Amino acid sequence: MNTEEKVYAESGMTNHLSQLASIGQIAAGIAHEVRNPLTAVKGFLQLLQQDQKNEYLEIAHSELDNALKTLNNLLQVSKPDLEDEEFQTIYLSVELESIINLFQDKMYEITIQTDFQNTGAAIYGRKNQFKKAFFNLIKNAIEAIDGEGAITLTHYTKNNEVIVTIQDTGVGIPEEKLSLLGTPFFTTKDQGTGMGLAQVFSVIYQHGGMILVDSKKNQGTSFTIRLPQQQQKTQRGVRKLDVMFDDKYSIKEYFLGNQKLFEDRLLAEATTVSDKIDDIHNVGINLLNNAHKLVLYVVEGREHELISFAKQEGMAWAMHSLTLAFKLEWIQAIRRTLWDFLYNFDALNKLETDRITFFSMEKSINELIDQFLTHFFITYTKYKDELLENQRKLVENLSVPIIPINKEICILPLIGTLDDLRISTIQNKVLAEIEYRQIQTLIIDLSGVASMEKEAARNFVQIIQGFSMMGCKTILTGMRAEIVKSLITSGVDISHKVEFKGTLQLALNDIVFHKDLQEV
Repeated sequence: MNTEEKVYAESGMTNHLSQLASIGQIAAGIAHEVRNPLTAVKGFLQLLQQDQKNEYLEIAHSELDNALKTLNNLLQVSKPDLEDEEFQTIYLSVELESIINLFQDKMYEITIQTDFQNTGAAIYGRKNQFKKAFFNLIKNAIEAIDGEGAITLTHYTKNNEVIVTIQDTGVGIPEEKLSLLGTPFFTTKDQGTGMGLAQVFSVIYQHGGMILVDSKKNQGTSFTIRLPQQQQKTQRGVRKLDVMFDDKYSIKEYFLGNQKLFEDRLLAEATTVSDKIDDIHNVGINLLNNAHKLVLYVVEGREHELISFAKQEGMAWAMHSLTLAFKLEWIQAIRRTLWDFLYNFDALNKLETDRITFFSMEKSINELIDQFLTHFFITYTKYKDELLENQRKLVENLSVPIIPINKEICILPLIGTLDDLRISTIQNKVLAEIEYRQIQTLIIDLSGVASMEKEAARNFVQIIQGFSMMGCKTILTGMRAEIVKSLITSGVDISHKVEFKGTLQLALNDIVFHKDLQEV
């Protein structure tokens, strides 16, 4: 970036910061004033729902949730430091890799390319705020692409700055609207509030960085983020929390008494997963309740119940094809939050834990969480493997569809390419069906076969000879010129083993209907 561009960027950043500050002062006041009565109304609606189910109450409850979520987002934009998170060393290349994994279910038509250089370069800041910001940018890039497309992420250093670019081949943003990006309630989406990008701009500016946007309509958009590089590494420490505590609390009572605080800290720790909680809840999985259950199993050492719970979770996630990366992110957030709460429990009890006791506890807790992950993944994988095997068998059956016409005659219509694998499937299934059904005549229609490999043609001829050995007459119909050439070049004569008909209709007229008329 040359001097002129830097001055321009800094000027834009100052103007935007001024905008956000002005909006923030007004928004914070409005949000605080409006959120309290909305929260009270929500509480009364919950009480009414307990007495009587009513679809209008549920709609009101849902709309209140949306309003509260918007207000919370607005507060976060106007004053991001409300999220009480410590500064720490952050390696953006590592965080970007983990965020990309969260979008594996979106990668059917979209290609993500990465060019990460100087990966050892770090920045200093609030990690969860950055993770949420980059999550929003990558999510926006994916949503901007209609159909096939590509997203390119780069990471490098220059002039003591860490520079990240996120470029997509999406619909682009009109030039006259670029200056409004990052302003709350301005969005180019049909369903959007603009809060995501507003949070992105706020986080970058609050950490002394710059963000530049370049976009061309129908060609794509590129976001370039420049952040000061940290020269000295720091370690993340444990967090002191304002917990409810009583000297008589057992470890279970301690976690139950601080359930709401635990949820808040967990959601702050798992910032990239929090946006998916409602979607996952809609399929019948309550992430927050399950997190509490896992924590209690761990701190109480209930290993067998933990394993059973892991298997249930693995089955549920596999059944609904939920992204594994979200589960990993969620469990690791639970682990980190759990240790923060254990530290506070230990500190408030004023226990002078010796090193042996501490490391024994650390080993026990981490082993239990690892046990959960192990049994979760085994169950998930087993279910998916069984599902794939069932689908494979279904595809095999569909690739060799034997259609009975009567007790003696069946049709085998073949479509697509006949290769060695397909020929092997035909052999295994058809021979078994001839034996089971006592098929006397098999009509094989080849009109839908695109091609037949040379070796496959030779094997196909041998299979027909096998049909003859079992007393089954074979009729071939719909022979195209290319298929005839393949059979000729196989070098095996089957004319005395097979009857040929031009079309399936002719074969049915001659063999089936003609026979029925004779019987009449």
